[in-house]
Amino acid sequence: MARTTFFSFHYDNDIWRASQVRNSDVVNDSIDESGFIDGASWESIKRDGDDAVRDWINRNMKGCSVTVVLIGSETYDRKWVNYEIEKSYQEDMGLVGVRIHKIRDKDENRDRRGKNPLSKYQDSNTGESLSSIFNTYDWVSDNGRENLGNWVEEAAQIANR
Repeated sequence: MARTTFFSFHYDNDIWRASQVRNSDVVNDSIDESGFIDGASWESIKRDGDDAVRDWINRNMKGCSVTVVLIGSETYDRKWVNYEIEKSYQEDMGLVGVRIHKIRDKDENRDRRGKNPLSKYQDSNTGESLSSIFNTYDWVSDNGRENLGNWVEEAAQIANR
């Protein structure tokens, strides 16, 4: 079953790696994507201020059942990634973390491993960390190209979507 999925990531630092995930066959075949935007459009939205960014995120999340948080070295402290995680949780969406630091960039470099932003949020009923409820995988080590569709489906089922 194809899931409408929102992708959350630190644009400035991880767009190259996020694009590798986006351009994988799995995104095209098993999930409908939302949350990807080109650089010029992103800069234009940011120039319009926080309300414009928040509105863009809210519009693009509408109808999605899962948010895939692409985790790079600096994702943990990103304002809009954190907003997207909070919004996803409030909307009872599934969440899945996917570490992308091992994906080589345009210069063939890998990045350092960053902290998981799902670990800073707790379930309001149980107090359990969202990183304990929802799974996190490594795109390279866990073969994301083959498994992302399954990870998205698993996150949707955890959230009863």
